[in-house]
Amino acid sequence: MAPTVFNTDAVGDPGRVGSIPIRLRRDSTRTPPRGSPASGRGRAAVTDPRRRVPRTDTLLADPRLAAAARRLGPGLVRRAVTEAQERVRRGELAPESAADAAAGALPPAATTLVPVLNATGVVIHTNLGRAPLSTAAREALLAAAGPTDVEFDLAAGGRARRGRGALAALAEAVPEAGAVHLTNNNAAALVLAATVLAQGRDIVLSRGEMVEIGDGFRLPDLLRSTGARLREVGTTNRTHLADYRDALGPETGCVLKIHPSNFTTTGFVSAVPVAQLATLGVPVVHDIGSGLLRPHPALPGEPDAATSLADGADLVTASADKLLGGPQAGLLLGHRELVERLARHPLARALRVDKLTLAALEATLRGPATPVEQALTACPDRLAARADALAATLRGEGVDAQAQPGQARVGGGGAPEAVLPSAVVALPAALALPLRAGRPALVGRVHGDRLLLDLRTVPEADDGALLDAVRAVARPAPPART
Repeated sequence: MAPTVFNTDAVGDPGRVGSIPIRLRRDSTRTPPRGSPASGRGRAAVTDPRRRVPRTDTLLADPRLAAAARRLGPGLVRRAVTEAQERVRRGELAPESAADAAAGALPPAATTLVPVLNATGVVIHTNLGRAPLSTAAREALLAAAGPTDVEFDLAAGGRARRGRGALAALAEAVPEAGAVHLTNNNAAALVLAATVLAQGRDIVLSRGEMVEIGDGFRLPDLLRSTGARLREVGTTNRTHLADYRDALGPETGCVLKIHPSNFTTTGFVSAVPVAQLATLGVPVVHDIGSGLLRPHPALPGEPDAATSLADGADLVTASADKLLGGPQAGLLLGHRELVERLARHPLARALRVDKLTLAALEATLRGPATPVEQALTACPDRLAARADALAATLRGEGVDAQAQPGQARVGGGGAPEAVLPSAVVALPAALALPLRAGRPALVGRVHGDRLLLDLRTVPEADDGALLDAVRAVARPAPPART
């Protein structure tokens, strides 16, 4: 006889334990309830790791992830946690390893930019951010990151001239200039000059200097965008002073001379120097491009601001993040009256630089030799000795490495014909991709079946980091256990 089981739910008199008898029949063949340990499905639910994805709040409470959320921001940490959870669901990751995976996937900083060791042999590599900043400039960036007296006179307790320290440093570096001004890059400097001098008027320039500056941007298009008209003179290979003189008229705003810094023309060529253009009686603007402030012994053919101003240019424009070795900025140096007109124009407000640029530029101008200068003047014999030592160390660890002579370039649109003797460490070309995937990334240049790491663009202080990067991808695997 089946036993009688009393329902203990509150059916009937709530004061009694239960009053409705329910008869249940024992059946040994009955299927256990879903999810019970006795069922196959329940056992699968217990053992299937996809059913045991760690809770988000549990992972976020991990001390490493909690600290990272305070340092990097919660968004990056949550994305890393979500990715780890998805890997658990796909069966690629054990549930107990989710926190480790999320912590390991976090970037060292809250940016997608990756630090790079530049071993390309191109001193000013445009795709790698142009000039690397000096230690002095980096420290100045940190000092200026918080509230600072960028536009405040601490002694008087009132407003002060913005960026006065950087402007004073630039003026001291080029005393030939009556005044100086800054924009956010050299293209902006040209736009400001063209707007002030030639909006609705003519800019006279040589056909041989109508250059494309990179990424598809062409200076003629940039200049026309200001409302100026371009009056082209001469031919691609030859332009004479008479060509400029014949183009002058009442609608002339300025004569513009552009240094074609990323290419050269040779053979039957002729160009008019600034000293001759200065005799025409109209404002002469000289875009020297790469930002050399004074003549450099390693770059004898590169124009510089001091010489151009001494030769009679009314205004010189240049980049700060090339040969000068500073942050991105446009430099304008010239006659005081003209520079003050530029600084007062409404467009100057739209093109002004921020406090970080001002801080880094002043430190670049006042500080020690920049990494660019150090790379340009590095001793070839010392480079060869470093290459020999690095290659020997790697060979001793089983890596195919040889030291070889090399040739470096200035880059950054400066001195395109200059060749800088250098030394390289040659590795198998197959290492190029894994080295670029490292942190920091190590970027060289591939020549044939070899990857060349050019030491002229690697500071000697980074030799250890270079070795570590190569070891991480090239060290032979340990022998298999038998």
